[in-house]
Amino acid sequence: MNKIFHTERLTIRCPQTGDGKAVFEATMDSLDELREFPASLPWATEVPSVDLSETFCRSGSENFAARRDFPFLMLLRDTSTVIGCGGIHRPVWSHAAFDIGWWGRTPYLGQGLITEGVQTLLRFAFADLRARRVQALVDERNKKSRRLCERVGLTLEERPHDCGTDIDAKHRNIKIYSSTNM
Repeated sequence: MNKIFHTERLTIRCPQTGDGKAVFEATMDSLDELREFPASLPWATEVPSVDLSETFCRSGSENFAARRDFPFLMLLRDTSTVIGCGGIHRPVWSHAAFDIGWWGRTPYLGQGLITEGVQTLLRFAFADLRARRVQALVDERNKKSRRLCERVGLTLEERPHDCGTDIDAKHRNIKIYSSTNM
């Protein structure tokens, strides 16, 4: 079950062996911005490398095939330019519940590309995985991701999740956005 989606401007597909360099370059273009939200993007606090990015791609492909996790690369259509990553994560098959997550490459933000990708991932979760619930866990300070949640039809739940403090000793809360149907 290796899905590839084509939207008007994107190709969205599972990472593959050999994608590590492109993922690393996209990460490096965005690292400062990604590190602003350690509560929802803890992996961004680590030191990136091509090898780690390649490991992410290889294990992502394996996990996808085993239905343990569903990572995707978002590429400009008909190119190999990674403009972001997203995925349907932490499946709870007994409840048909999943998390959704994403990040966008900084030079490509503000063009609706990540919104286009997240809408596609939500359709995949509900149509192909038969999700009954999909939730996004968003750092309360990440206004762009919170607005994106609203644009794609996710609803803010009342209960924030306390994440304690980040590496700069700033208190962080996670906002939970969800949908039970699409």
